[in-house]
Amino acid sequence: CLNKIVWRKYLGTKTGYRLFSVTAVDKLDCIHEGVECPDVYIVERLFSSSLVVVVSLSMPRRMNVYHFKKGTEICNYSYSNNILSVRLNRQRLVVCLEESIYIHNIKDMKLLKTLLNTPTNPSGLCALSVNHSNSYLAYPGSTTIGEITVYDANNLSTLTLIQAHDSPLAALTFNASGGKLASASEKGTVIRVFSVPEGQKLFEFRRGMKRYVSISSLSFSADAQFLCASSNTETVHIFKLEQHSPSQEEESPTWSAYVGKMFTAASTYLPTQVSDMMHQDRAFATVRLNMFGLKNICALATIQKLPRLLVASSDGYLYIYNVDPQDGGECVLVQKHRLFDSSEEQVEQSEEDKPEDVSPQPASQSYAATVALSSTPPSSTTLMGYSEDGGAQKGEVIPEHEFAEGPVCLDDENEFPPVGNQSN
Repeated sequence: CLNKIVWRKYLGTKTGYRLFSVTAVDKLDCIHEGVECPDVYIVERLFSSSLVVVVSLSMPRRMNVYHFKKGTEICNYSYSNNILSVRLNRQRLVVCLEESIYIHNIKDMKLLKTLLNTPTNPSGLCALSVNHSNSYLAYPGSTTIGEITVYDANNLSTLTLIQAHDSPLAALTFNASGGKLASASEKGTVIRVFSVPEGQKLFEFRRGMKRYVSISSLSFSADAQFLCASSNTETVHIFKLEQHSPSQEEESPTWSAYVGKMFTAASTYLPTQVSDMMHQDRAFATVRLNMFGLKNICALATIQKLPRLLVASSDGYLYIYNVDPQDGGECVLVQKHRLFDSSEEQVEQSEEDKPEDVSPQPASQSYAATVALSSTPPSSTTLMGYSEDGGAQKGEVIPEHEFAEGPVCLDDENEFPPVGNQSN
């Protein structure tokens, strides 16, 4: 989760999970340590509320929703296959499996829509706009090319298909308003930004030419003026989203501008691939990490009124860099924090470590465990629900008496603080 003042990091470990807050460069606060279940490989928090969603390797088909401040479980749901990712905003909670996506109303956890037979998505790649007024959802529309399906999770309808890349998708992210969508393919050489819901290409950035890389994260700044990208290489790139108008070039007739015009004119006579490459912007700023091949994620935030780049790596460190918003260039490391002790180990969902395709049973009676097959056909007084093995299938319902004490209700305004920019 990211806003102008506070950057929050959620970390799953062998013993549970931790929630961190960074309000100052030299201060990393662990605001909660959850030990409800071990081997956590997915943990998502609803902004600064006390709602936390957790999935563990021991029960990879079950999603647990906790109120961490009260130390209570709100509910849990089981699905027909392993959970690969979870996304949430103030309206929707989205659960992504390898070949299906489940959309819940977050206020009462009712299942609103199941997208079945989606293209095989082994990494659970998807993005949900944090702006709950649109709740745009993006996920791969193909297994062979970089097609993006943009879905309206509020109105439960497909908005558009974007032909983003020639190769399958590797990364997706929305900006804060949901009006921009950034993507990268498995080649990792080009990053594109599209308008939503129109699907028009706005920007195209070249990360590199020499080698293909695996993009591990994309993230916009809060004002959507910058976009950062990290990969399995030692370099993190920051791109500046600015339109180059002809008037600006005429006002500053520099040598580089003159050369740029020459290249633009020459590009009309070159092959399409070469021409496209000449029109792609390069990184505005970069970071050289002291590691190579480690999985990491990056984010841009304003901390103590200055723009910062944050990089969290799988070896348990958080790096904070200063970013020059005017001139860019090489970013300067200002702080390094340890996220967990050397005796602990972060949970990685690698190919070797992926949870087995099993369907464990809950140890005690819970929200999901009480689901039963109805002896009569579904009626208007029943809600479609899940069987114990997780499938939201026809004929399986949650009987009305299960809601005798009222459905899960998360409408406390204190649980949903405004997303608006704060100031020190």
